[in-house]
Formats: sequence, structure tokens, C-alpha cells
Amino acid sequence: MGLISFQDIGISGISATVPKNVISNRLFTNIFTEKEIENAISTTGIKERRFVDVDTCSSDLCYESANTLINELAVDRNSIDVLIFLSQTPDYHQPATAPDLQNRLGLSKKTASFDINMACSGYIYGLSTAFAYCNIPGVNRVLLLIGETLSKVTSLEDRATCLLFGDAGSATLIEKDKKYSASYFSINSDGSGGSVLRIPAGGYRIPSSGETVMLKTHADGSIRSDEQLFMDGMEVFNFTMNVVPNDLKNLLTYAEMKQEEIDYLIFHQANKYMTDYLAKKSAFPLEKVLYSLQDFGNTSSVSIPLTIVSQLKSLSLSNKRMMFSGFGGGLSWGSAILNLNNCHISMLKEI
Repeated sequence: MGLISFQDIGISGISATVPKNVISNRLFTNIFTEKEIENAISTTGIKERRFVDVDTCSSDLCYESANTLINELAVDRNSIDVLIFLSQTPDYHQPATAPDLQNRLGLSKKTASFDINMACSGYIYGLSTAFAYCNIPGVNRVLLLIGETLSKVTSLEDRATCLLFGDAGSATLIEKDKKYSASYFSINSDGSGGSVLRIPAGGYRIPSSGETVMLKTHADGSIRSDEQLFMDGMEVFNFTMNVVPNDLKNLLTYAEMKQEEIDYLIFHQANKYMTDYLAKKSAFPLEKVLYSLQDFGNTSSVSIPLTIVSQLKSLSLSNKRMMFSGFGGGLSWGSAILNLNNCHISMLKEI
């Protein structure tokens, strides 16, 4: 798809929900020394995360976010034309989670509802899909719900991942209205690197079995099963450095803008060392880069809307131009330029 743009479509509201359960990274002394933990916190910037309990799913976090946003904006639930649920951790393998959310939220049966399975670039992919639907005659409102409960698929004894990932859910309402200015997107993928960040088994390529759920000790001392998340951190880092700076540059050129015209840059909250390096390589001042990972860790596709809600609620966004960048599993990456004029940002909710 590459580069695309939209006019007269924008974001009217964003909300986010996190679990109340706080997990401090300093608790993981069973597999790290205290010095290793402090080094990891210094490098990644992640001090703590939020984990759901066993009965809470991504859809529950999204449901709370959506209800909050719909009520605060006094939106007629029958006016929502499309509901998109984006997650790697849906309620079931089958069916899709979106129709269940349509029912739980009391939306019209005429609402088109479907799931998207994307990783850390998901907010950019989801937004571009929602904007594209709003560009169709007869569609005026799209509700984009993004949730992840990666704590359910991450081993707490995996040295590569156990200090990184957290859980969260978000809701973004996209609307058609002439008050919105132009927005620009870049959407990309390279499946040749898909094996560096994935859950190897438990799907239909390698079905779940007694062997796939068995915990195994790996060369670095990590313990995880084949149905838990695997990440080759160095390969993900190299991929990100190779593609993201050029993507930001290409999108600015496409939008006929200069880097100085961007007021805030929000990266997917992978880790602070990586994103600080990306900002410097892309010539963005670090004071324009916003972070929420210190409190919530890497929440995959939720990380951009969660950062907006937790960091921008108290700031004036009038005439502020935003740039978003998401990158990760797939491998896939994408960027967006838009403004949040006339956008309602809810208070962060905890459940």
C-alpha cells in the first residue's frame, strides 16, 4: 500500500484502560541479579507493567475503554457504522471477538464488526483501516478497539521478554467531518523476518500438543514453551533501525512537511534505548518524543493510544501536529501524521 492520505476524516476521541495489578521489574531476582535488573531498567526505561488477572481478556479492557469514550462523547450507539477489534490475544481462536463487543456495547446489528491480528504496528494499521472505511460513502463513524494481554503468552522466566511486556486496552473513535485536516499514512511489511518475533506453536501450522506446552530450558537459561512468545531482540533492533528512520523521512516528504513542523512524536513503546536512538537518527529533538513505557512497559499495538491518554491529557493539543510510528512483529511497520484538534482524551481508567 505504501503512502496514502485522507481529507475530512479525524479522531474525535481516545480512551485507554489498564489493569490495577502493578508488576515491578525489580521483583525478578529469580532470574536476574539486582545489577542486571537495574541495567535493564536503565536501558529499556521500563520500571513496571500492568498484568490482568486470569479472568480478564483484551476485549474486557477494550469494552471499558469504549464505554467510557461513548458515554463521555454522548455518542449515539446506533451511529457507529464499523467496529474494528485489533489484537494478537483475542478471546478465542474462533470466532472473531468484534461481534461479541458489538453486542456487549449495545451497538446496532447493522454495525460491521471484524478482527485484525497485528502486532506492534497495529495502531497505524488499524487507524489507516478505520480512516479508509470512513472514506466510503455511507460510513461516518468507526470505533477502533485495540487490546493486548501479552502477560498471558509471555514466560516470566524468559530473559529476553519477561521485563518488557504489559497489558492494556484502548478505544479510538474516527469520524468523517470537514473540520478535520489532511492525514498521511505509510504502511509496510516484510514477512521474510517473521520468525524473529512470534509464538511458534499453538496455531494451525504447529497445533497445540503435549510437547508444545512443555517448558524448555534454552541456551541463554530462559525457560519457555513453544506456545509462549519468542523474541530475537537484536534482530528486531536491527530491523527497526533499518526501516523506521527512512519511513519517517519518506512520510514527511509525501506530506510536504519538514521535521520541524512536527510537535510531538510517539513511537511504539518498545524500549527507550531503541526509540531514543531512532529519534536521534531521524533528527527529532528528544523533548518532542513522548513516553509511557516507564509505567506500562511494551503494550504492543496499544502503546501509542496509551501514551496519548497517559501523557497528553493535560496538554493543549490545539494546532499540534502529531507523528506516530509503529514497528515490530510480522515484520511490519508504519507511520502516520495527523493532528488531534477537536479530539477528546479521556482520563486513564484502571480495572
